[in-house]
Amino acid sequence: MSRQELEALVEQLRAAPLSFEDDPATIRKNFDALAGDFPVADDVAFDEVDLGGIRAMRSAARTVDDARVLLYLHGGGYVAGSPGIYRSLWSGLGAAMQARAVAPYYRLAPEHPFPAAVDDAVAAYRGLLAEGYRPADIAVAGDSAGGGLAVALLVAARDAGLELPACAVLFSPWTDLACDSASMRDKAAADPSLTPEGLRLSAARYAAGTDLAHPLASPLRADLSGLPPLLIHVGTAEVLLDDATRLAARAAACDVRTSLEVWPGLVHDFPLFAFALGEGREALERCAAFVADHVAG
Repeated sequence: MSRQELEALVEQLRAAPLSFEDDPATIRKNFDALAGDFPVADDVAFDEVDLGGIRAMRSAARTVDDARVLLYLHGGGYVAGSPGIYRSLWSGLGAAMQARAVAPYYRLAPEHPFPAAVDDAVAAYRGLLAEGYRPADIAVAGDSAGGGLAVALLVAARDAGLELPACAVLFSPWTDLACDSASMRDKAAADPSLTPEGLRLSAARYAAGTDLAHPLASPLRADLSGLPPLLIHVGTAEVLLDDATRLAARAAACDVRTSLEVWPGLVHDFPLFAFALGEGREALERCAAFVADHVAG
């Protein structure tokens, strides 16, 4: 690990924190301001598509295998973010997979509370199937809230009787809206990105009165039986550490093939900073190798 790279990143995050304690309009404005800070490879092109009635952004590098596809669900605490802001991450992962990648603009809270995001994610997955992709050709991925949403998608698709995708990759997934884990307390000082207070407020905005333990809102509480192989990446300097480690344990207890990679000293959603952080690039390479082992295309 380059200590200089990590220290520079932490300093930048602490200098301009994205507080989820602000009102949603301010949070979204601050997220939008990040869009220009994350570079995208020169050989990646983007277009807008309809995916099962959901607007989505699609990317492809020059070396793309159209037989396989990545369905990516972005983070943002369910109240902010967009495929455009996260395009560096998901297009980079798609390029590493040598696959086309697509990210839906799922609806955000508080205007569209739970289960709107889950409904949109399932609709997008159905859209890929309608386009002719086999489930074995599809990998699902997501970061932070999008990581939790990716698990919820798998559970909802299974319960709807759909054949599931080949695998899922999760970066720092938010899987328990109760926000009462030990790491919420013990890692708060170390985490330069998230606060327990901000996450609890986002959870309330998203749940809008729904029980926080609902299995599609907090997939840590779900029956994960029958889900495809999972790869989970998380850093130790983040309040969502236990959301990832407890999800891995829960999935294993449900007989799901699960790989957990815990990165010492790394911050929340660190693959998002792959352009400036060697560990982020390494994580994407590991994810691409994992997907290659499971996706048929």
